[in-house]
Amino acid sequence: MSATSGIEKLQGTWEYVDGERFDDYMKEIGVGFALRQSAKLVKPKLIISQNGDRWGLKSESSLKSASYEFTPGTEFDETRLDGENIKSTIRFENDKWVHTMRDKNGKESTVTRWVDDQGQQQIEMKAGNVTARRWYKRAE
Repeated sequence: MSATSGIEKLQGTWEYVDGERFDDYMKEIGVGFALRQSAKLVKPKLIISQNGDRWGLKSESSLKSASYEFTPGTEFDETRLDGENIKSTIRFENDKWVHTMRDKNGKESTVTRWVDDQGQQQIEMKAGNVTARRWYKRAE
């Protein structure tokens, strides 16, 4: 079994199922009130792809769409959905996708993705003392 086999399960199109404490997480990373209110109503679709050594993630919703490409382990510039420019690094560890973000003030947050035993994509978001979760099912 290859070291990336668990990560490869993340490839494909995913539909939002549910989440918890997402508003608390957004508040902790500095997202403004108005955008947090709008974001609560959005059920994004995620598309994860791989092309050689590079990976991509696209988030599509009625509010806003965003995408980024990266090489695992290499820092890259990312623009969050709220327009904030951040530094990001994504590593693949133990079948999990670990996305560490650092804003201009040095504040860090981490988003970890993996596919659980039921085949759903689990996403855990941590910033400060806040841990939020979202989960997605594979699109039909």
